[in-house]
Amino acid sequence: MNLHEFQAKHLFASYGIPVPVGVSARTADEAMKIAQTLGGSHWVVKAQVHAGGRGKAGGVKIVNSIEQVGTVAASMLGHRLTTRQSGSKGLPIDIILIEQVNTIKSEMYLSAVVDRSSERILFLASASGGIDIEEVAAANPEKILTVRVHPAAGLQAYQSRQLAFGLGLKGKQIGQINDLMQKIYRLFLEKDASQIEINPLVITSKGDLLALDAKINIDDNALYLHFDISEMRDPAQEDEKEAIARRFDLNYITLNGSIGCMVNGAGLAMATMDLVKLKGGEPANFLDVGGGTDAKKVAEAFKLILSDTAVRAVLVNIFGGIVRCDVIAEGILAGIREVGVEVPVVVRLEGTNAKEGLALLKDAGLDIITAEDLEEAAAKAVAAAAA
Repeated sequence: MNLHEFQAKHLFASYGIPVPVGVSARTADEAMKIAQTLGGSHWVVKAQVHAGGRGKAGGVKIVNSIEQVGTVAASMLGHRLTTRQSGSKGLPIDIILIEQVNTIKSEMYLSAVVDRSSERILFLASASGGIDIEEVAAANPEKILTVRVHPAAGLQAYQSRQLAFGLGLKGKQIGQINDLMQKIYRLFLEKDASQIEINPLVITSKGDLLALDAKINIDDNALYLHFDISEMRDPAQEDEKEAIARRFDLNYITLNGSIGCMVNGAGLAMATMDLVKLKGGEPANFLDVGGGTDAKKVAEAFKLILSDTAVRAVLVNIFGGIVRCDVIAEGILAGIREVGVEVPVVVRLEGTNAKEGLALLKDAGLDIITAEDLEEAAAKAVAAAAA
């Protein structure tokens, strides 16, 4: 689960991580009142969306009057922001963040992520902050500094100093980066984060470190432990179909192709999408209905796929183990009858009660294409989508 910047900074502040003074607003009038309360002569107005690249897309503006705060706020709120990460439709701006402007001497990058290859929390840092860190990593990988934290030992002071020297920090800044990293590490563990990112982490005119931006991702599997954080979820920032899928305990991710895929098991789903691409097609989604599904769940999954107007054909690939193929067939038929299907449906069933499931489909009197194996099913789905 992603958090908005203002939510992440609230968590930062609660852990003693230095952040700019700022308040979120939902209306232009509220934004102007906040700027007056904050004081000063310059403010930054920041659109709150779950996507990077806001500055380049016009989602971050520095203004020098209360009137400008209101004008910029009105131009953002109620509109959508399209960035390199948001997709072509963009994301709605329902909240903005008003902050005091800070004088900056230099910008850096700092983050903590789960490194699955080493089974460690990995800290990454770079003196090239405030820009796309992916571009830095690709063009100048030597500029990315890393330290891995052993779970038994925890973050050690020498590791913080290692990053501090690599970043060119001096004097009190060495102690500040150690304190900052210790607090990030504690926040990461206590809130079950999967990523914490500060880009940029800046040095102010007074020589102090300040988290000018904040990004936190929380592991969805741990949200039941953190009711306060789960309440921060903003459904408006999520793909509508993915939000619906979550209600029915379906694993769904929207993609850009034309062949809807419904599979049980993440590994089989990945293999199915690979074969679709191998046969010249593009999957419209990743959808794993899970091993212990039922007819109702399958029907909802089918409706979810068909709600995507880009879908030209549907490929159902089910291996019946825990779930019986005849149950899957009943769900497919229920979904087709409820939604009304105008695209070809290709079904491959294998495993428990596969013959019974295929018989149900054939006897239903619907235009359903069956296949004996996955390769044949993928080929038929690609051909049907192209017809």
